[in-house]
Amino acid sequence: MAQGKRISVEIGGDALQAIKDMGAAARAARTASGESQGAAAARLGVHVQTVARIESGEPGVAIGHVFGMLALYGITPALPEGGESSR
Repeated sequence: MAQGKRISVEIGGDALQAIKDMGAAARAARTASGESQGAAAARLGVHVQTVARIESGEPGVAIGHVFGMLALYGITPALPEGGESSR
C-alpha cells in the first residue's frame, strides 16, 4: 500500500508518480511565489497539514484540494490524450 492515508484500492506506480509530480509542482510554484504553506492553506481554505500532504505527494488527499492548489499557482495538469487509463 502507498504511503499516507489508507485508500480503498491499490494505486499503480504511474499514478503514484503523477501524484508525487503534482505535489512537487505545487511546492515549487508556492515557494517560487514566496508564499508559506500557511498562506497557501488560507487561500485554499484548508488546514496547513493538507498543503503539506499535497506537497509530499500523499495519495489520500482529496483530488479537489490537489487541483485547487495547482490552480492557485496557475498550473493545469494534463491527462494523457484520449483519457486512457492504466488498466
